[in-house]
Amino acid sequence: MSVNAVPAKPARAAQKGQQTKAVIVDAALALAAQIGLEGLSIGAVAEITKMSKSGVFAHFGSREELQISVVREYHARFEQEVFFPALSAPRGLPRLRAMFANWMKRTSTEIDSGCIYISGASEFDDRPGPVRDALVESVSIWQAAVLRAIVQSQSEGHLRADADERQVAFEIHGLILALHYEARFLQVPGSIGRATVGFNNILARSATPDAPADPAAAVPAPAGRRLKPVR
Repeated sequence: MSVNAVPAKPARAAQKGQQTKAVIVDAALALAAQIGLEGLSIGAVAEITKMSKSGVFAHFGSREELQISVVREYHARFEQEVFFPALSAPRGLPRLRAMFANWMKRTSTEIDSGCIYISGASEFDDRPGPVRDALVESVSIWQAAVLRAIVQSQSEGHLRADADERQVAFEIHGLILALHYEARFLQVPGSIGRATVGFNNILARSATPDAPADPAAAVPAPAGRRLKPVR
């Protein structure tokens, strides 16, 4: 065997280990969406993956590391579904609208499964530590992306230069929080539609005459339900 050859067996073992870890994280993420990050335990994950506790522990070393891995996986999937697809839209309002539309699609599925960002915030808001740090980092990255899209909308002349970009970002984020509360907790019908109208109202208050039209606005609204933007 060549001195430069890499043994195949260790490589296969490492690949299998990564695959097993991915299966564990996927199961832990599904469980955390239902019962929260605090509800995660090595034993609970071992039970649903049909593995031994020692087998799960060998991949993470602690419950805290398992929780952090779940946060990171959730963030990676969030970026893949919400952020990265929106980058194909033109800079400015089209990209901001695409980000919100993708966000709404994901939120509509999380009404049944739960959002790690929101449940994690209530569980770890006053509990310093690595899990809270991972949650704060993930949410901050997303909020920075939304703020950047708003600033780009101003630089493209789609939103007024004197609009408070942080206020706009705050109100948009508030819509998602209100949507989860009304749709998941209170189970109020039509919450998703109201969140969409709220987003359009926020943009309408700061839009310039040169702002590109929203293609979705060309679709006729059901009779008797057409809403006008707040000015």
